[in-house]
Amino acid sequence: MKSSRIFSLFFFAALVATAQTGTNTVATRPMSLMDCLQQALQQNFDVQYQRYNPQISLYNLHAAYGGYDPSFSISGQHGYNVSPSRFNPYSTNQTPSTVSDENSFNSGIKGTSPWGLQYDFSGNIAEQYGSNPGPFDNSFGSIGVSLTQPLLKNFWIDDTRLNIRVAKNRLKYSEQGLRQQLITSVTAVVTAYYELIFAQQNVQVQQQALDLAQTQLNQDKQRVQIGTLAILSVQQDESQLAQSQASLIAAQSTLDTAQNTLKNLITDEYARWHDVEIQPTATLAAAQEQIDLQDSWSKGMTERPDLLQARLNVEQQGIQLKYYRNQLFPELDLIGSYGFNGASREFSGTFNQFNEENSPFYTYGAQLTMPLSNAGPRNQYKSTKATLQQILLQLKQLEQNIMVEIDNAVKQVESGYQSVQATRQARIYAEAALDAEQKTYGVGKATTFEVLTYQNNLTTARSAEIRALANYNEALATLAQQEGSILEQYNINLEAK
Repeated sequence: MKSSRIFSLFFFAALVATAQTGTNTVATRPMSLMDCLQQALQQNFDVQYQRYNPQISLYNLHAAYGGYDPSFSISGQHGYNVSPSRFNPYSTNQTPSTVSDENSFNSGIKGTSPWGLQYDFSGNIAEQYGSNPGPFDNSFGSIGVSLTQPLLKNFWIDDTRLNIRVAKNRLKYSEQGLRQQLITSVTAVVTAYYELIFAQQNVQVQQQALDLAQTQLNQDKQRVQIGTLAILSVQQDESQLAQSQASLIAAQSTLDTAQNTLKNLITDEYARWHDVEIQPTATLAAAQEQIDLQDSWSKGMTERPDLLQARLNVEQQGIQLKYYRNQLFPELDLIGSYGFNGASREFSGTFNQFNEENSPFYTYGAQLTMPLSNAGPRNQYKSTKATLQQILLQLKQLEQNIMVEIDNAVKQVESGYQSVQATRQARIYAEAALDAEQKTYGVGKATTFEVLTYQNNLTTARSAEIRALANYNEALATLAQQEGSILEQYNINLEAK
């Protein structure tokens, strides 16, 4: 009976391991799938990380509008100058030296308007004084505005407008990136949720297998004692019991991993959830879904975030192409200025003349600047155009890949539902077969080995059925992910401001 003692030790160790697993102080928390999804939307690390990208893009857009911010400048300085005495050909006396001081002030506001007009409002005033300043007015200055309007190059798009359009495009891109992350995280939570249900039910299946093996062992021991059964049958029962115990331990380990996987997806405080046992409130079911491949393709072509991002990349490249095409033109600008001069002995008199507008000045005209070769802009335009064609090919390839992915996902759902029906029938037949075999064994017309084989078949059938149920529900989630419609399916709204 050495083998029996070895088995007893193994069985005792397994029971201790199971007991230790069960004696941890845990708090059971019933959670529906929507509970897990809401928790993940708030505390999933990947979602939290991606939420910053639209904010960053929005700040970049505001920064791009800074190209229209006018700049104000003001300066003041004091100058001192001594002019030496000079020879005077018309007199025996030299022209005396002069000493002059000057205070000058300049200010201005300049910038660019959204249609490319460059403006410069400026004013300056100066005051001269000294030991011999001469017969001239001591204070003088001017105020006015200068304007430059491009007509060709930088007319319909310039650097600032390029940056703004690209920043708007990238804001939309980042919003789709957040939506993509939400889809990925939601799909992962749905999959982990159904995997947890499968793991829990699989533990039950393995426990049922262990109970069957234990019952068979107890019954055969009684038959051995009364001499109606050989000891070999008991040894077969003990082997089966040990295998069932090992399968239960493995199933429990899978359950623990499934718990941790789901917890990691729905929280950013794992330590607080460590001693919490999530108890799904849903059960594995297989409601048949009527799927229209054309409708799924249509959803994928309009809702997939990665496809929308690819189209935004094409749009961005088009903006770049438009800019570089405008840079091929020569610079033809309308220019003009208008203002007033003033001169007096004092600052106040000069300012009064500004107000009286008695000494106006103005200019108008045009200026043309044309590069002789223009090699840089021409080749930049050609490069951007070729890159656009390259991106368009990538877009077409992505569209085709999405159609294939959706087609595969639809077929996976259909085959998953068929698998559920087949495994359910297999489990029903396995239950009936075991029941019949046990009755046959009870009247001595079957062997222990045959009964154990039917028990194994039933355990396998039960596990296969719940595996098929979990796979089917996960396949539905994968299809919704491939369509880009899983957020709408669970009424999750994305608002990026």
